[in-house]
Amino acid sequence: MLRAVHAQDHRWIRVLPPVLICALLWGSAFPCIKSVYAIWHHQGTETGLSEMWLFAGIRFTIAGIMLLVLARHPLAEFKATDKRLLASFCLTQTFAQYIFFYYGLAIASGALAGLLVASGSFWWMILAPLIGGSPWPRRAQWLTLVIGGIGITLAAAAPGADAGNPWLGTLVIVTSTGFGTLGIVCFGKIRTTIGARAATGWSLFGGGLGLIAAGSHALPKTQELMQPTVIAITLWLAIVSAAAFSLWNHLSTLHPVPLLASYRFIIPLTGVLEAVIILNEKPGWGLWIGGAIVIGSLIASQRITRSPSVRAN
Repeated sequence: MLRAVHAQDHRWIRVLPPVLICALLWGSAFPCIKSVYAIWHHQGTETGLSEMWLFAGIRFTIAGIMLLVLARHPLAEFKATDKRLLASFCLTQTFAQYIFFYYGLAIASGALAGLLVASGSFWWMILAPLIGGSPWPRRAQWLTLVIGGIGITLAAAAPGADAGNPWLGTLVIVTSTGFGTLGIVCFGKIRTTIGARAATGWSLFGGGLGLIAAGSHALPKTQELMQPTVIAITLWLAIVSAAAFSLWNHLSTLHPVPLLASYRFIIPLTGVLEAVIILNEKPGWGLWIGGAIVIGSLIASQRITRSPSVRAN
């Protein structure tokens, strides 16, 4: 009877809708960030890493405050949680992940960046055994990892027009997703003392302040950078961060992470589609074929990973 209830909890109808919401929210971030970069370019504002990190820091600090206001007992949960583990979560999920991501998105197309989010699942196959004590991937899973790498290589080789620097962008964004995966591992170590909403709030708030500090050289240009349209986009991105991260971290407390990882292919899929539709990008043959290989290998890997106890019905 208990096994039947457990299986009921992990049916696809319970997992797919909230994952799709996360995917749509995160997918909208790619064209929004690229749009801000375009606004700065058109208004003649000279921008570099400091401006990008300041923009990211404002976004995540606002998102963190939103979540901490909505959390039930954020201060009590903060006091009950190991500060070193919470700091590790903040450092990996927000600060390190996005200090790389915002730079990567500036030098690569939105569609390529959206596809590369899939590398987070491949990172999980490697990092979960090293840090979380999970079993090492089987031979077939290693094969899917290699095939996924081939797909990413094809996507970077022919990403299409206006791709910027696809090779460096790929390296930077894949590094970013690695830190994001480490963030999931870190959250697993603190979720017994702090809820997903409060943990995500502290992570976004602390990481946002860290990004503002990293971009502090651009603080005198804040008024020039944060024009009304940019402010509106920043507020939307803050809502995206607050909603998607808290929902995803909450899902990780309800469902096995390998099961959630099997649905991650939806995130890069929506990221690519939203970038193509909103930014009117023209992906090349390498991105389409490479993307199909990446998503196919991701699905295959997770079908191999899932045991009968967590298989979606």
